[in-house]
Amino acid sequence: MSMSNTEKYVKDIRRNTRRKFSSEEKIRIVLDGLRGEYSMAELCRREGINANLYYRGSKEFLEAGKKRLSGDTVREASSDKVVDLKKENNDLKQVVAELYSRNNWLKKV
Repeated sequence: MSMSNTEKYVKDIRRNTRRKFSSEEKIRIVLDGLRGEYSMAELCRREGINANLYYRGSKEFLEAGKKRLSGDTVREASSDKVVDLKKENNDLKQVVAELYSRNNWLKKV
């Protein structure tokens, strides 16, 4: 069964006008639900979302928190970056030490 042109047009409009939530909005909505101040139906109606969308976001939020607390997440700075930064830090410390000793020598002269 094929769709008529108008049905395709309406479907395209709905797809293009679908509301996109920022991560801050998603967190706010999930936290509102976890607080329990409103019923799920009232919260979803107020935010204009389907209950399934809320529950999916809530599950992802809690799973991410669980992973973070158990230490399963990868650090933003890779180990290569950390090694490079430590090397640069040591090089800078050496430069500061040399400048400090030169400064002291010049003060004595």
